[in-house]
Amino acid sequence: MHLKNTLTEYGLISKSLHWLSAILLIGQIPLGFYLVDLDFGPERLNIENIHVTVGLSLFYLVILRLLYKIFNPTPKLEPSIFKGQKFLAKLNHILLYVTILSITISGIFKKLFNGETISIIFKKIKIQDNFELGELFYDVHVFSNYLMIALIIIHLMAVITHKLFFGDNLLKRIL
Repeated sequence: MHLKNTLTEYGLISKSLHWLSAILLIGQIPLGFYLVDLDFGPERLNIENIHVTVGLSLFYLVILRLLYKIFNPTPKLEPSIFKGQKFLAKLNHILLYVTILSITISGIFKKLFNGETISIIFKKIKIQDNFELGELFYDVHVFSNYLMIALIIIHLMAVITHKLFFGDNLLKRIL
């Protein structure tokens, strides 16, 4: 197995970044839903700290993935895949990246405008309270999470559809 991507297959670095992102997302989604229903107290603060730490880690990981993508070729899709499918696949990937970035940025601003301090790259940041903006960023955070869940389902359904109806084993490419 190659460390870097080739024009025909993903390398170990891309595969590792993909699956690490997937694992973090799979952990973040239920953690976020659990967090919403908790009353304010020590348990909520502990879980919220974990949620923020994992979220920021995922944010940095996505930035790293995007930078890696710039300097590494993306393997070409099979010639049997028609242009509409290629477009939809690229659109889904772009929207997943944008949504993950949107979730993190809106979560950061929600906390900051609600008067909390956040540490980003070892620097503590605090801004003036603005609870209306905090609420707006909370709404963006929630909407972006639901959008991300829908995009992940579409992503998974595409892999299953390709396997069942087109005989393409897309999962093999990223494993």
